[in-house]
Amino acid sequence: MVDPEAGTPADLMARVARGDSAAFAQLYDLMAPRVYGLIRRVLRNPALSEEVTQEVMVEVWRTATRYDASRGSLTSWILTMAHRRAIDRVRSEQSSTDREQAVAAASSTTEYDEVSETVTTNLEVEQVRHCLSSLTELQRESVTLAYYGGYSYREVAELLDAKLATIKARMRDGLIRLRDCLGVTGR
Repeated sequence: MVDPEAGTPADLMARVARGDSAAFAQLYDLMAPRVYGLIRRVLRNPALSEEVTQEVMVEVWRTATRYDASRGSLTSWILTMAHRRAIDRVRSEQSSTDREQAVAAASSTTEYDEVSETVTTNLEVEQVRHCLSSLTELQRESVTLAYYGGYSYREVAELLDAKLATIKARMRDGLIRLRDCLGVTGR
């Protein structure tokens, strides 16, 4: 409740500047409804408006010593603070929304197209088969054992009863021919 004997809002503010919490309580009761009304018109969200009103009134308490009556009325000073804080919150909320939308747009995945994936895979398989058939029998056998059979160079050499250096040379030549046939460019 505002005490009529407490004086004008400027008198209350002078007492608030000296740390008088009772004067601040009276100033709060006097100004908070107007501050809330202004902020509510800007933000349109009751919960955010209450939060910003609280922030403004805390700022009034903290910065009471900065108020200069010669520069304008107390009401104008407080409502200017409120308006600026409300605009800052609008900008902050908009920036937050923009960031969330940008993240959502960047992280959205395209739907998996099973038919397209199947067709692409089948074409790639057919191209690999065609290119494998262009290899010599010895190259194809070495590459097939290593890549499809999962054998190491040494194991391929043992299976084919050939020297390790020979198997490495066959596979190197075979892989170069496969690369050229498939149109793969080097790194």
